[in-house]
This record gives sequence, C-alpha cells and structure tokens, in this order.
Amino acid sequence: MEVLTHALLHAFEDTIKLIPFLFVTYMVMEWLERKTQDKQTAMLSKVGRLGPLFGALSGILPQCGFSAAAASLYAGGVISIGTLVAVFFSTSDEMLPLLISNHVPADKIAWILGIKVLTALVSGFMLDGILRYTKYRHKTEKRIHDLCEAEHCGCEEEEGSILHSALVHTIHIVLFVFAITFALTLAVEWIGEETLMTLLSSHPAVSIFLSALVGLVPNCASSIMITQLYLDGMLGFGAMMAGLLVGAGVGLLVLYRTNAHLKENLKITGILYAGGVFWGVVFTMAGIVI
Repeated sequence: MEVLTHALLHAFEDTIKLIPFLFVTYMVMEWLERKTQDKQTAMLSKVGRLGPLFGALSGILPQCGFSAAAASLYAGGVISIGTLVAVFFSTSDEMLPLLISNHVPADKIAWILGIKVLTALVSGFMLDGILRYTKYRHKTEKRIHDLCEAEHCGCEEEEGSILHSALVHTIHIVLFVFAITFALTLAVEWIGEETLMTLLSSHPAVSIFLSALVGLVPNCASSIMITQLYLDGMLGFGAMMAGLLVGAGVGLLVLYRTNAHLKENLKITGILYAGGVFWGVVFTMAGIVI
C-alpha cells in the first residue's frame, strides 16, 4: 500500500508541473493554425533551419516541460526532427538542481551545460542536414490540424474554441503522462533503485550503453541516478553524458501520444539512443574529464 501511495504521489508531482507548459504550447499552436493558416508553412520554412539552435538553448532549462512542448510541436509539424532531438539532448531534467544542491562549482556546471548545448546543437543540425533532401522528410510531413483531428478537440470549430481546444489537448496528454509515470514508478520500486544503480556502476566497460539505456526511461529518477553516480565517482563523464543526453524527461511519452507515426517514433528513439552512445564514446575516447 505504501509503494502504491508513493507511486501515485510521484506520478502526480511529475505530471502537475507539465500543465502550464503544455497549455501555453497548445495555445500557441492553436493561434498558429487559426491566424496564419497557409502562411505558417512559408514563415516556418524561413526560420526552420535555425530550429536546432533555439532548441538546444531552450532545452537546457531544468524543466521537462520544454521536451514535452517540443514533442507536441513536432507532432504538429511546427519543428523539425533535428530541432526535436536538439531539445531532447539539451534537456537537463533533474541534473541541474542536483548539481547545485551538491554544491558543484559553478564553472564545472557551466562546462557540463555548455557541452550539452553544443552537442545538442551539432546533433540537431547534422540530423536536419542529412534528412533535408531525402524522401523521409516528405513522408512524415505534418500539420497542426492533423494533430487536432487525432485529438478530437474541435479545433476546426468557431474562433472562441481556441481555449477549449488547447485545454482538451492538455488534459489528454496530462492523463497519458500520469498513467505511464505511475506504471514506471511502480516498476522502479519493484526492481529497486539500488539494483539499477549497481548495474550502472559495476560494469565500466559497458557503462555508456547501460547509462544511455537507463536515460531512455521517461522519468526524473533516471537523471537523478545517473547524476548521483557521476557525483559519487562511480560513473565517468562520458557515460554520464550518454545517459543525460538521452534523458528527455517525459518528452518521449508525449511524442508517442501525440505523433501517430509509430515507426517514426521508434526511429527517433533509436536516434536518441545511438546519439547518446556515440557522444559518450567520443567524450570517453577523448579523455574528457570534468
């Protein structure tokens, strides 16, 4: 009973803080759909290539709400895959508060955040560059209206329904995230947080792969574990970065909920994992220690 109560409280705490981010995001999306219509595509095409830059910078704030917002914007066709990945890579989730609470020197924190931003920026631009002239781009073309229809929010109705549509979107996502977070928390309680921490710290040779795998878990517990292992000296910088780059908070949950293309979501998940492992190996082989 105690475990069940803890899981419920944890899921509630993780979910409630998303509501403002999601609601504002959907308000903006509704405004874009209603006010700009066909001009939206032309406007975004002019600034879209700079998306990874803005994504990398905005994602560094210690709030998983940005990754959730980015997932919704991607599902609506507002941002590119490179921008989405840049936000996911840059998102720090619980890392920054934990570093600050452990009195880590400011210059060390700045280096870690700077490397995350730079890695996210480079990865995002590279991904967009590779996909820009491929058929994959056209097969996954989206519009905000497609997301509205999938959510049955009544976006196509009268002008005064913008608030209603945004609220319906937000409620749908919040309920989904709450349910999944609750289930994941129960799983972590069942397996044991100490067991997962031991798994990461006792296999140095594969710690990068394991850290990135744990980072994929859409729960703040993963970023807390990885950061704490790094602070305790049981996880190297490369392995720590692999896990924290992949850790996008609840962004992946929102992506799977809002984007109807399952194969595309699986590919993005694979890209996140492969990217996290790649950069983890690069940092380790380069001997970077912070």
